Amino acid sequence: MTDRSPSTLRRADEWFALYPAVVLAALVPLGAVTPLFPVEIGVLAFAAGTLLVGMAHGAVDHLVPLRAAAGTSLRRSLAVVSAVYAVLGGITVAAFFLAPVAAFVGFIALTWLHWGQGDVAALTVAGVDHLPTPGERALTLFVRGGLPMGVPLVSRPDEYRLVAEWVVGLFVGDAAAAVDPLFSPTTRLAVGVVLGVATLASAGLGYRRVLAGARRRGWLRDVGETATLWAWFLLAAPVFAIGVYFALWHALRHVGRLVLIDDAAAGALGDGDVGGAVKRFARDAAPLTVGGFLVVGGVAVTVPSGVAAPGDVLAVSLVAIAAMTLPHVVVVAWLDGKQGVWRPDRAG
Repeated sequence: MTDRSPSTLRRADEWFALYPAVVLAALVPLGAVTPLFPVEIGVLAFAAGTLLVGMAHGAVDHLVPLRAAAGTSLRRSLAVVSAVYAVLGGITVAAFFLAPVAAFVGFIALTWLHWGQGDVAALTVAGVDHLPTPGERALTLFVRGGLPMGVPLVSRPDEYRLVAEWVVGLFVGDAAAAVDPLFSPTTRLAVGVVLGVATLASAGLGYRRVLAGARRRGWLRDVGETATLWAWFLLAAPVFAIGVYFALWHALRHVGRLVLIDDAAAGALGDGDVGGAVKRFARDAAPLTVGGFLVVGGVAVTVPSGVAAPGDVLAVSLVAIAAMTLPHVVVVAWLDGKQGVWRPDRAG
């Protein structure tokens, strides 16, 4: 994954992936009661997660080529990533204006891909060896990314649909009719069955690797995390569940990965100074985190319907996040390639 000492890799895994996963597992009982709360509570949780960690996790993308590719200058790193963000972000926002339902579905699919992408990278940092091939890793990506996006569609379709109507309603008048095909019983059943089968297949293939000599501990970690995500998204209200997951799970895992490619932050982490590593990341992320909120404001003042309710604020935030997600996925995919996340011989 990266040329860091085993102790540095272990600390990155523990502090940015393993411990947060344990916390999320402990929060499952709380999640189970959140469907009793007004959806505005979920909006607040989503806003807090975005403010605290979510927006920042992609705000160091401009430094990724500089730190991950030898010989890349700061000027080139900034120029290339800025161009990727400007072009792909602009295309994403335009897509919502031109075809909001298709853009919303595309955002869900892209997030499915990206959150699975993040978990596969985190498992390689953890050093698991039961996913040695690109095919097995792709199946893990499908399952891990699909649980946050697909399970709430099966378990809590009413709130999921409400969010879809809020987003599409920023651009069209009759949002309820526009999103209706997305929430048919057939669609929900298909998503549930496919995710269930894929989860069992991934666990089964991993166990076969254990029988062939892979470490059982890594497989148990994988299965345990997957079970935690199933429980969390089955039981918790969707907006609340996504807000907590985004900050506590996905964003922190990516922060840990970025710490590892920063020599100074990785050195602090290797010395046991987790706070120092986090402070350095926060310093690097601060300017473009503010920029991310400016993007949210820009979307807010341009949507045809205006912003007048908490649901509108969430919807505008999601459109802005979509605009930043597509270029972020491209940067992360490039980093995956540089670090060999998908190489068949990469065992962790």
